[in-house]
Amino acid sequence: MWYQGSLQLSGWQILAVTLVLTHITIVSVTVYLHRYSAHRALELHPALKHFFRFWLWLTTSMNTREWTAIHRKHHAKCETIEDPHSPVHKGLATVLRKGAELYKEEARNEDTLRIYGKNCPDDWIERNLYSRFQLAGVTLLAIIDLTLFGVLGITVWAIQMMWIPVMAAGVINGLGHALGYRNFECRDAATNILPWGIIIGGEELHNNHHTYPNSAKLSVKKWEFDIGWMWIRLFSMLGLAKVRRTAPIAHRIEGKQTLDMDTAMAVLNNRFQIMAQYRKLVIKPLVSQEMQRVDDSAQHLFRRAKKLLSRESSLLSSRNEESLQQVLEHSQRLRLIYEKRLALQQIWTRTSANSHDMLHALREWCVQAEASGINALQDFAATLRSYSLQPAPSAY
Repeated sequence: MWYQGSLQLSGWQILAVTLVLTHITIVSVTVYLHRYSAHRALELHPALKHFFRFWLWLTTSMNTREWTAIHRKHHAKCETIEDPHSPVHKGLATVLRKGAELYKEEARNEDTLRIYGKNCPDDWIERNLYSRFQLAGVTLLAIIDLTLFGVLGITVWAIQMMWIPVMAAGVINGLGHALGYRNFECRDAATNILPWGIIIGGEELHNNHHTYPNSAKLSVKKWEFDIGWMWIRLFSMLGLAKVRRTAPIAHRIEGKQTLDMDTAMAVLNNRFQIMAQYRKLVIKPLVSQEMQRVDDSAQHLFRRAKKLLSRESSLLSSRNEESLQQVLEHSQRLRLIYEKRLALQQIWTRTSANSHDMLHALREWCVQAEASGINALQDFAATLRSYSLQPAPSAY
């Protein structure tokens, strides 16, 4: 019958097809727009790049240069008033409800496109079709959906139109800076919404991405899964992609106790992972020990001490800063490890341009840690000495 479309599919079959179609769109965004175009974490075969460009024109009307420029600006100005879609400044509800509108508004900013939109497609078909007739693709898609799926094609088309604005512009740009867990204390509020990046192509691992933005692989922990990385591996096996960069893997040599130049460079490259280890090996056990020492009246102060002592300082609210100061006033040991944490972070902030200064600062930090009388801090200093460079790991 005509109202069932040319494919004559059942409702369940149309649902399955819709999920496949929206997943192709998600893959186009995460692999092509995000990891390739915005961050150049991989190379793609020209045929695959053009397929993604065509599919995004057809299903989202998004332009490569606009998306790339807006995303690059987001990283450059993250959590500032100039961030195109920061929930910290614009409000979580606004980003969730109006993510697509924020994108369109920033796309009209010629300075954003000029500064951040370099090295994007500018060929004949981009100028004369994709950029010139942006709405023609989604109009053509509506006709195709109605032809294939009949009356239900209207619903299929509507879902396709909402998928990226809701999932990417809303959920990732909103919830990805508000709710979830953090493997690393990067300088912005990015979180991992879920450890299994399936529905939004791996973009759920947003804290990992903001920590290592130029990595083609967004999963870091063994128990995390990035379906976008699965597709990249498949494309690589087919000769359609080549990985350029992944997140560094911290390398240790058991028994190594010489803090040399290799150690300094390894610490710099793996600084976020090392600070995560500091949270696990120093802050966590010390907080547990101190909770056993204080009386009942101060117990409530220490329940969030691990998070407060580990949190990126610029992200602490005034209320959190007040709670942190109360914790530090109750425990000199926690004050010491907190100050040592800040001192360690300042080493690569101040000396990253001069490897010899960094080496000297790290050696001095270890000497002070070993003289602290705190076992966890002494053990961490020994761990720090064991880090070393290793050959670049295989992407597979």
